[in-house]
Amino acid sequence: MQINDLVVQHAQQTILDGITLELKPGTVHVLMGSNGSGKSTLAYTIMGHPAYTITGGSLFIGEEDITQLPLHKRAGKGIFLAFQQPLEIPGVRISSFLTAAYQALHGSITAAQMQEKAFFYMDLLEMDRALYYRNMHEGFSGGQRKKLELLQLLLLRPQIAILDEIDSGLDVDALATAARALKHARAENPMLTLLIITHYRHILNDIMPDQVHLMHAGKLIRTGGMELIAAVQEHGFQGLCS
Repeated sequence: MQINDLVVQHAQQTILDGITLELKPGTVHVLMGSNGSGKSTLAYTIMGHPAYTITGGSLFIGEEDITQLPLHKRAGKGIFLAFQQPLEIPGVRISSFLTAAYQALHGSITAAQMQEKAFFYMDLLEMDRALYYRNMHEGFSGGQRKKLELLQLLLLRPQIAILDEIDSGLDVDALATAARALKHARAENPMLTLLIITHYRHILNDIMPDQVHLMHAGKLIRTGGMELIAAVQEHGFQGLCS
């Protein structure tokens, strides 16, 4: 994916101002910044959230301009977003949701085949298989919701996965499980591109990023490697952005 000089408005206010970023196949990118810096807005814009209006710049996958492509077609192109705060959807069973999503992207699959796939990845994520028959996020803990996002990533096998604070609210054991799931996803699909939005380095202990980007006031202000994460921990966001 190529993001070219992207300008984005939300509620008639400019949130992103001139974002340029290249995400090559198979690479891992980390996006950091203080609250309100525009990280989630960038994630929503890449995914095609209709509340975010692109007023300048462009988005490309390969040679294809997807700037005006609606959300469902972007998903069909292999873009996936794991939400920072997954919403509860009463009345929508997880098994039905996952089956419908899988069929939309990869074609027909039987209920038995879907269950077999789901259970394999649920075991990897140390999820109770009984959750498969529950409604989406209904009564789920924060950690269970994040694991369900990762289950979708593993099942749907996107080409570009954006993880919006997938590590927030996870304890040490759950963080290790999440990292293991991401390593498994990359092993199954070496061309998978990851954009990980985070405030912390814990989930990166086993997933070495190719690039780390620092965002401030709707702009990308620095790009580096793990040394940039160390600088954030030492000086804080304000210390690097001032």
